[in-house]
Amino acid sequence: MTHAPAAAGRLARHQRALALGFVLALALAWFASVGHVPAYVLPPPGEVAAAVLAFASSAQRLPHLFATLAHIASAIVISFVLGALLAFAAHYARWSAPAIHQRMSPFLSAFSGIGWTLLAVIWFGVSSFTVVFTIVAVLLPFALVNLREGLLALDAELLEMGASFGRARWRSWRLLVAPALLPFAAATLRIMFGVAWKVTLTAELFGGGRGLGYVINIARQDYDTPTLFAVILFIIIAVTLADRLLFGPLERLTTRQFGGAR
Repeated sequence: MTHAPAAAGRLARHQRALALGFVLALALAWFASVGHVPAYVLPPPGEVAAAVLAFASSAQRLPHLFATLAHIASAIVISFVLGALLAFAAHYARWSAPAIHQRMSPFLSAFSGIGWTLLAVIWFGVSSFTVVFTIVAVLLPFALVNLREGLLALDAELLEMGASFGRARWRSWRLLVAPALLPFAAATLRIMFGVAWKVTLTAELFGGGRGLGYVINIARQDYDTPTLFAVILFIIIAVTLADRLLFGPLERLTTRQFGGAR
């Protein structure tokens, strides 16, 4: 038993070293490509760094970053709430479970983000609503499926014990069910945040009038590859920081505090 933590620590260090080595190898390959690859195909790192600074200080382009963040945040909240409502409805009103889990969820999971984008453009035109609608349509199955698994994993004996002590249904849900679902909710938000970036760029590229996807589209038309790479770096940094500083710790905290309640 005493060797298990040490082995886990060594494995974690080896994984971090491997990840760092991979990133360094990519950086070295990028620097080595300077002068051998056309700049419009793979721009030099110096030009990309200048594009990042120009993007961060541009009064015209920086609002597109905030627009993308607003699209993602609002879509995650909407899809999580809708997914929770559907999961609870299927769990507590069993007659609705076949329609929700056997019809709606497979359909939403099978239909692609590009398909939703094209339909949303036809229905709502080029707008932020189109972008948010597309993201919600793609993220909704993630919330529905993960929260359903959380409900199915509830400890039946614990719930029966709570009922035997005469607790009201709402109090039992608040003290027993909600804490048990927190690890699943945190994991759901973590997954949805990563997927939302991919869907958002596609939706903004085809159906949005602003956002980082819109910037990528303009940069592509102008062959402005440094700006395109700058946007990619912004996305990598945003997703990595959010996962390391927010969603990862939140998932570990909820699992450690409430994981045993399942």
